[in-house]
Amino acid sequence: MDGEHYPPVVVAALGRVRRRYPGATIVGAAMLGGTEKVGSAIDLGVPVVTGESAEDALGRALAAFGPDLVYDLSDEPVLDNRSRMRLAARALAAGARYAGADFAFDPPPRPRLATKPSIAVIGTGKRTGKTAVSAHLARALAGRGTPPVVVAMGRGGPPEPELVDPRTFDLSPRGLLAMAESGRHAASDHLEDAVMSGVATVGTRRCGGGLAGAPADDTFAAGVALANARPETLVQFEGSGQCIPPAHADSTVLVVPFAADPDLVTGHLGAYRVLLADLIVVTIAATSLAASSLRASFEGDVGRLVQGVSAQPRIVRVILRPTPLAPIAGRRVFYATTASPSARAHLAAHLEQRHGARVVGASHNLANRPLLEADLESSREADVLVVELKAAAVDVAVRLAVERGMDVVFCDNQVETISGDASFDDLGLAVADLAVQRFSS
Repeated sequence: MDGEHYPPVVVAALGRVRRRYPGATIVGAAMLGGTEKVGSAIDLGVPVVTGESAEDALGRALAAFGPDLVYDLSDEPVLDNRSRMRLAARALAAGARYAGADFAFDPPPRPRLATKPSIAVIGTGKRTGKTAVSAHLARALAGRGTPPVVVAMGRGGPPEPELVDPRTFDLSPRGLLAMAESGRHAASDHLEDAVMSGVATVGTRRCGGGLAGAPADDTFAAGVALANARPETLVQFEGSGQCIPPAHADSTVLVVPFAADPDLVTGHLGAYRVLLADLIVVTIAATSLAASSLRASFEGDVGRLVQGVSAQPRIVRVILRPTPLAPIAGRRVFYATTASPSARAHLAAHLEQRHGARVVGASHNLANRPLLEADLESSREADVLVVELKAAAVDVAVRLAVERGMDVVFCDNQVETISGDASFDDLGLAVADLAVQRFSS
């Protein structure tokens, strides 16, 4: 509620709320601001919580009362619609519904499905670097002797959940090409995870996505059941685009691209993802490294959003470095990527200086089949294709390379920490330890 309404009006409205939800109990109220029609105290017949801001007041009320439903009786000018969406995000993150005169938001269903500690890696949208971060985290966990089983979901996932064990599954370029020729999407996230991390993965599918990240349809629960039967002691859930895995996770990593619209990341219902996060990984393009003022602005927005939240997320900034999975020194390379064309010079220089290749052609159209094919046709000098395992990597790029007799090397995007109070590896392992601790408590 707000102080722009006379208290008798609010009291009468509370009566209507009671009638709208028979059997429900109103446990308290949050005063969001405004003093035109309310003095220093107000008697609503229930406890009233205040705060330094509308979000702070709601946060305190959620902590104090633990409600199932937050009903909004506020209005302009105390709250505009953008502010309301952030309040909705805060309620959803606390597991409460958020409703008002002509709207209602339900928390995305996230039942406890895993029978072992679980970590979720989610993103703010497509092309955030989420799969690269997920694969890197899986490698780090495997490197310390606690490999996870990864459960991924995608818009091109298999009809039924599919277990991929790199020790027995043919993940070679020709093996994946055979899969593509059978009508399968051979660059689905679970296949990329298996190739890049070397751990067992489970592929599931999803369709559609809600404002707070719930998929409209998915096979994720059946995929988690496969993971539960595996010997690994950790399970790592991977989101798809802006969709969040529809299962409870004991800890969460959120991947945010530096170029993302901050209003959509920390505002509206995007705030819900931030409020779930224990670690925020900002993936930064080489062309953005100097924009320290924008980084500070983003971190300030996150700080204000999570003010009052008991578990504050850590923030680490990273850059993704192209890393071929086989030696390419001395080779003439055609490089295919989903990265922006503005990063071409930097990426080519990295492949040449770090890996000793000579980049004679490149395409940034890995997600656009006709343009990718045209790019490959226009460059005939290369003797090896270096390609990310995404989008049309297999059914277009690998197919054309094999037809020409070129070698194919898949390319990872490894995470390199550029700033923060600790490395991504250390922070990622800490998030995994947090998952184990929460699972056991």
